[in-house]
Amino acid sequence: MELTFQSYALLLLVAAVVAMATRRMRLPYSVGLVVAGIALAMLPFAPHVGLTKDLLFSALLPPLLFEASFYLRWPDLRRDGAVIVLLATLGVVLSAVVTAAGMHALAEWPWVAAAVFGVLIAATDPVSVVATFRDARAHGRLLLLIEAESLLNDGTAAVAFAVVIAVAAGQQVSAGGIAGMLALTIGGGVICGGAVAAGALLLIGRTEDHLVEISLTAIAAYGSFLLADHFGMSGVLATITAGVTMGNYRGLGEVSERGKEAVQAFWDFAAFVANSLVFLLIGMHEAQRSFVAILPAAGAAIALVTAGRAVAIYPCCAMFAGSGLRVAMKHQHVLFWGGLRGALALALALALPTDIPRREDIVTVTFGVVAFSVFVQGLTVAPLLRRMGEIPRNHN
Repeated sequence: MELTFQSYALLLLVAAVVAMATRRMRLPYSVGLVVAGIALAMLPFAPHVGLTKDLLFSALLPPLLFEASFYLRWPDLRRDGAVIVLLATLGVVLSAVVTAAGMHALAEWPWVAAAVFGVLIAATDPVSVVATFRDARAHGRLLLLIEAESLLNDGTAAVAFAVVIAVAAGQQVSAGGIAGMLALTIGGGVICGGAVAAGALLLIGRTEDHLVEISLTAIAAYGSFLLADHFGMSGVLATITAGVTMGNYRGLGEVSERGKEAVQAFWDFAAFVANSLVFLLIGMHEAQRSFVAILPAAGAAIALVTAGRAVAIYPCCAMFAGSGLRVAMKHQHVLFWGGLRGALALALALALPTDIPRREDIVTVTFGVVAFSVFVQGLTVAPLLRRMGEIPRNHN
């Protein structure tokens, strides 16, 4: 069955049933969706849809990013900004280096393949992280750190990914070229997001129609992403900037009192639908992969990605040990184990050029790492939070 309106309705029905079942069984919603996707893929009438970069970036990612960033409070971001930025920049680079060097040494991959994999898997996935930690009812500074880092680190990963792909294609990349990529990708994305959000707020300030207000927030979410992406900038950072701006800035206009409730309900539903489709599609694609031939490389990759995450978290947090921004050790443990990978890494892997060495191995190993993230880390995040005293022990 092709991906038609009927198949969308089927997937939404499955998501609703899974949401009810996982709530009763006290399981993470994302894990239930992946399992349901695997089961659905084995049925003869399963929809045939590819989890492509275009589908993820053009349809599913903008609402998830906007909804998460819309509720981030600027005073909290400003207070912990140094920690978040360091984790999202130096942390990503350290993680990528550890993973790439390890895959070259242990799996005997050529440097190009190892570097490509190290970069695309280095950034934590905002979809998986936000869904898992909200489902576990995490709160306070810990939730801010884990969510904000997962939202921002994709900018660093995007630049590193572009550099590695350029090198793989035989291009000469200089320090000036990398600086230019940073300015264009990150700075340009932020400017696009701010400009689109400012325009939307100006219009919102001139209406009290809650339907128009909802429409303008949707335009800001998708418009900022597509505008930045069109010009080779970071669509992820553009949408995050738009969300933070519209959620915090009141100088140009703000959503009416009636509109606030409507906007929140709309974005809660939009995030539910997008999350559901992402994890169902991950499950459907996991069912089509055979990991037997690549099991040693996948095992090495899981160990290296985990080690890379440790190198990203503990040394970076240690830099703030003697300051007011000190991150408690129990929070560092949660940040380390909660660095989930998901749909973003899969989309980047599937979009790799066909001439990249070991491309199919990279795609399969990426699926293996994501499966570990969903089933092992995803199932143990809530118990870890309970053990650390971050959520009540009777939380379901």
